[in-house]
Amino acid sequence: MRILFGLVLVLGVGLAGFAAYLAKNRIGEYQATLAEQEAKLASNVPLEPVFVVKRRIKYGERLTKEDVRLVAWPENAIPAGAFQHGKHQKGTPLFPEDGELRTVLRVMEKDEAVLLAKVTEPGEDAGVSSRLQKGMRAFALRVDVSTGVSGFLRPGDLVDVYWSGKARGRRVTTLIQKNLQLLAVDQIADGDRNAPTIARTVTVMTSPDRIAALAQAQSSGRLTLALVGAGDDTEVAEIEVDQNELLGIEIAPKIVAEKERVCTVKTRKGAEVVEIPIACND
Repeated sequence: MRILFGLVLVLGVGLAGFAAYLAKNRIGEYQATLAEQEAKLASNVPLEPVFVVKRRIKYGERLTKEDVRLVAWPENAIPAGAFQHGKHQKGTPLFPEDGELRTVLRVMEKDEAVLLAKVTEPGEDAGVSSRLQKGMRAFALRVDVSTGVSGFLRPGDLVDVYWSGKARGRRVTTLIQKNLQLLAVDQIADGDRNAPTIARTVTVMTSPDRIAALAQAQSSGRLTLALVGAGDDTEVAEIEVDQNELLGIEIAPKIVAEKERVCTVKTRKGAEVVEIPIACND
């Protein structure tokens, strides 16, 4: 009996030790998992409320409170110019207290953040005046299918302007303006249109002094637009092409024949003074 009791006691102690070992491992695993979760929580980026649109909104539509909702956005990934809510809002709120609504300048897709660059100021429409930068003016240029890049111009594009005409007795083409931004094509200011349109006028944005130069160039010659590629920041040098140089025509300098020198001597015959030719000594 004593031997059996001893075996049972040893077996019980072994089982108790094995159970304690399993419990220790289990507790260790739980503590490791808990520490990992706490580390993940500590590394999470704070979220801030940002306005996004509930549906696809087109150019020219008024943006109402029913068109937007608030979404938690990672603080370090909020787009520049995004409208936020409450204490997070920087600058003018999306919906001012006076109730004036903003107008959409660019198409916004569902769940896209509302950006300052894609809407007007409160109460403004989507006209050209809302896109003019401070100190800049709008000016219309006449174009056709050949001078207007075959109808592939859109509002927001950049163009170079070339002038062709007669200057200093020569027919030349010269680059007179670089990287002009188009505000509208004909009467359309929607930059999201895709179909080519043969325009008769384009409206550009430039400084008042350059408008005077463009007006003079338009009245004295022919203007041609060249489309600048998206994201192209290449510095273009001054360009001028002479018609004679283009065709390889060399104009010989004019030779003026030297006049024969005549020497005279004056003599008086009565009341008259007469010049008599004589040989020149030098």
